[in-house]
Amino acid sequence: MNQETRKKVILWMALALSISMLLTILVPSLIVRKTDQPEQTSNFLPEPEEGLTDPVSEAVSPLIVPVYLTKEKRVDHIDLENYVRGVVAAEMPADFELEALKAQAIAARTYIIRRWLAEDRSNVPDEEALVTDTVLHQAYLTDEELKRQWGSENFERNRERLNQAVEETRGQVITYQNKPIEATFFSTSNGYTENSEDYWTNPIPYLRSVASPWDKEIAPRYKETISIPYSEFRSKLGLSETLSASSVFANSKVLEYTDGKRIKKLSIGGKTFSGKEVREKLGLNSSQFQWKLNGKEVEITTTGYGHGVGMSQWGANGMAKEGKTAVEILKHYYTGVEVQNASNIAN
Repeated sequence: MNQETRKKVILWMALALSISMLLTILVPSLIVRKTDQPEQTSNFLPEPEEGLTDPVSEAVSPLIVPVYLTKEKRVDHIDLENYVRGVVAAEMPADFELEALKAQAIAARTYIIRRWLAEDRSNVPDEEALVTDTVLHQAYLTDEELKRQWGSENFERNRERLNQAVEETRGQVITYQNKPIEATFFSTSNGYTENSEDYWTNPIPYLRSVASPWDKEIAPRYKETISIPYSEFRSKLGLSETLSASSVFANSKVLEYTDGKRIKKLSIGGKTFSGKEVREKLGLNSSQFQWKLNGKEVEITTTGYGHGVGMSQWGANGMAKEGKTAVEILKHYYTGVEVQNASNIAN
């Protein structure tokens, strides 16, 4: 995106936000004068049947997200804030605390605006799309999918709650040095988050390991134990068939831990792996794990769920339960960041 285009983009974003704020101030007073019943706003300025934006702001907003709907194999063009709502619905339980939902909405909005400004269309099967509706980017659910998932009655209640979370954060993004961040998030921590370079490759200054003690008490998948046949364990890790189970486990040990208390490097049956490799090869919840041999089965206990980098969603809910705001949650999980309106982002 060239410099001139970026300037135009920022100006359009500022215009859209300004009009939205102006409508928020003016429309309610006009409605009261006309009907004396502010709750009947649809009589004066009809709201769309589906969505968050009013007709005026929708008409001027340039932020339409082309999303590839995987099951339908087509691209749908979705207003930014409706897209954010669909991501929050897919990525976080709707009964989470409002401030946690708001933190998720800001993170989701940050992700897509960062990708949009960078003109990043990687990992999409259709060149018209910017993202898919899968975890390759951000999970996203349409209203039709949510109705099937929640049922009609729960859909209306949950949508109202999600609308509130999105509307109260409208236009807000997370920035580091005045640029939108890579707002990664995951389900459940093991008590800490990870440094970015301990799971991926590059150190990112705002993706640092921080404590997340809230998950242990409230997250349903904080600790889980699974069993897999030793033969499968050996095959998935590429260990020699000549090695017996007892010899493999007698010669296995953790060599190094990350700042986030997960396994960074370990030796199994004479081979060295990263914790990430073992997690992905065996399909484990996290890279903090312990195992023991039980007959012909390997019992593996994991702590936490997800890659561990960025915001813990269950940790965010725990913080919200303690009265922390969405901004406080985000500033805890992303080091040295600010939360600001997208229109204020520097070129």
